Amino acid sequence: MRLPSPFTITGGRIIDPATGTDAIGSIEIRDGAITAVNLDAAPPSGPTIDATGLIVAPGLIDPHVHLREPGQTHKEDIESGSRAAAAGGFTTVCCMPNTTPALDNVAAIVNVERRAQEVGLCRVRVVAAATVARQGQKPVDFAALASAGAVAFSDDGDGIEDDAVCSAVMAGIKNVDSVLFPHCEFKALSHSGAVHLGPVSRQLGLVGYDPHGEEAMIERDLALVAKLGVRYHVAHVSTAKGIALIADAKRRKLPVTTEVCPHHLLLCDTDVLRADGTPDPNFKMSPPLRSATDRAACIEAVRSRVIDCVVTDHAPHTASEKNAPFERAPMGIVGLETSLACAARALLDPPAFDWPDLIERMSTAPARIFRLPGGTLRVGAPADVVLIDPDRAWDVDPQQFHSRSQNTPFGGWRLTGRAVCTLLAGRITHLDAAQRDRLIAKSDF
Repeated sequence: MRLPSPFTITGGRIIDPATGTDAIGSIEIRDGAITAVNLDAAPPSGPTIDATGLIVAPGLIDPHVHLREPGQTHKEDIESGSRAAAAGGFTTVCCMPNTTPALDNVAAIVNVERRAQEVGLCRVRVVAAATVARQGQKPVDFAALASAGAVAFSDDGDGIEDDAVCSAVMAGIKNVDSVLFPHCEFKALSHSGAVHLGPVSRQLGLVGYDPHGEEAMIERDLALVAKLGVRYHVAHVSTAKGIALIADAKRRKLPVTTEVCPHHLLLCDTDVLRADGTPDPNFKMSPPLRSATDRAACIEAVRSRVIDCVVTDHAPHTASEKNAPFERAPMGIVGLETSLACAARALLDPPAFDWPDLIERMSTAPARIFRLPGGTLRVGAPADVVLIDPDRAWDVDPQQFHSRSQNTPFGGWRLTGRAVCTLLAGRITHLDAAQRDRLIAKSDF
């Protein structure tokens, strides 16, 4: 929805962690950019959106999303994924390269960005493959891919297990001043398990995913980072020991960052079990849901800034795929439309951890780490803005998702906090039906 230019968002609680702003005020938007931020009581002139009672924040940024295009568009595509992202309050997402074929060449990157621009609902950037076809053997042409727009490199879904290849990858990425964004897993150690190794895996008689598979690769990689100095961002950390390794690397001033998913903040391995004792494939993901101790460590690490970002690892699968027996069902859940409220439920503990902290982890920090536009409401920044109703209670109904897939463990949950309006470069990409009359119909537009 295009709006007149200029217009003003007024009366909301403006939260911009990049500038330390947390106050009631107004934001003027002209020609897709923020042109004024006013924290005084002077009434704005011209058309307005009344954001009274809402949080006005930089659009959310998710650097870890699977959009499944090309090759798996029966699960998701750039259009449906962008629509889901906008509904969740996201204005930028970075898509992972484990598509069919992999995003390992310039033409693939150009095509994704072209498709995203055609859809026009969300900025989509590419995390390119780190090795050709994600096979962990031959490094890609980092210079060509970075020049084409790749913001980071990853063989997501698989770790780079060969030490020499990983060293070569790090050196190549360092040369183009980009980021290695690894899925950390030695499969010989994790046993490619279906569920976290522990009492639940033993009860079910399933192969357990040993957390040492994740932790050993983090440890190996951090030793290489210390030698090579490449920027390094650990994908979806899930264990207390992994967090401790990252915390130590940060104390040593290594260029290391990391992220966590809301499901690892809210759930643990016992939640995999249905009431009848059978495992639910909607609770199957990689890394798996860990122990209650690991979950508590993840929460504390976000609050203490050891974990920099909260991301979705949005991984759509069809109902028929997820309805297979647990050991054969694919790993992954959707998360773009539930992420904000789930993270709020897991983390908010005012005043120690309040909305400015959450917005920083879900917008400002990802923008900084991956050098993306947005993540701030500074004058001159793109008008990528989300309006959040922090008190909005709502029931998660997967049938109402904008995503093509509904594989979520949160179906039926009652959550609080929701994005009610998302603007991309000053244009509305999502408007909650319950807020339409108040925000738009009764405005000056």
